[in-house]
Amino acid sequence: MLENLFDYSIIGLLVLFGIIIINMAVRIVPEYKRLVIFRLGRCIGPKGPGLIFLIPFIDKPVDVDLREVYFDVPPQTCITADNASVSIDFIVYDKVIDPIRSVLEVEDFTGAARGLAITTLRAVVGAMDLDDVLSKRDEINQVLHEKLDQVTDRWGIRIMAVEIREVVPPKAIEEAMTRQMAAERNRRAMVAEADGKKEAAVAVAKGDKQAAILQAEGQREASILEAEGFSLALEKIFEVAKELDSKTLTLQYLEALKDLGANASTKFIIPTELMNLAKPISDIAKNAHSRES
Repeated sequence: MLENLFDYSIIGLLVLFGIIIINMAVRIVPEYKRLVIFRLGRCIGPKGPGLIFLIPFIDKPVDVDLREVYFDVPPQTCITADNASVSIDFIVYDKVIDPIRSVLEVEDFTGAARGLAITTLRAVVGAMDLDDVLSKRDEINQVLHEKLDQVTDRWGIRIMAVEIREVVPPKAIEEAMTRQMAAERNRRAMVAEADGKKEAAVAVAKGDKQAAILQAEGQREASILEAEGFSLALEKIFEVAKELDSKTLTLQYLEALKDLGANASTKFIIPTELMNLAKPISDIAKNAHSRES
């Protein structure tokens, strides 16, 4: 009984040892990872993806994730070139491009990259004025990206992007900026109102000008029509006058004198032209008298 139990124990231990050996010897590496293999302390290169066989107790694998990862940089207080204090936090995106160097060249590349990002940020912000720090985020991101990538390249790490999340100026400066923005909005409102009044005044002036032009044109056309009518009337009178002889005109003048004599006035003036017209009448009377004799 005891011997059988002892035999079962030995078999169980052998099975367990076999499972451990198989687990150590066989590894399945996913597509986004690589195994950097150290054999007796010497790096023999990366393995994977797929099914990998290792020598138990001799080969030591180190997992390396090839996916793009990110780390946060906590808010950092930086001093600008014009001695203003500003708090900045940002995110860094990086990716392993060389598994061997990421293991051999640096112990913790994420921690090393975070420390490098902090020192680089302070150097970049320290060379800029506060206004530039607040308005040129893209430029700061680009400079940080380039400087970090130059250093992390020797670690087999590529910096994919650097994004500043927030820039917090001192409270006094923030209040001054708020007042400045309010003043700028008021200025824009006043300018817009003045432009509107100007456009309205211009429109009214153009309308008055057009009305005056139309009125002047109407008066001019009326004057032209009146002059044309008067000219036509004179032409008609002239045509009729051409058909009258001197005797007819004399009789008309005499008719006019008759009307004047019918008035109550005792004195009236006879134009010289009328006396000249009376001469033909006297001649006519003399001729008639001579015929009767």
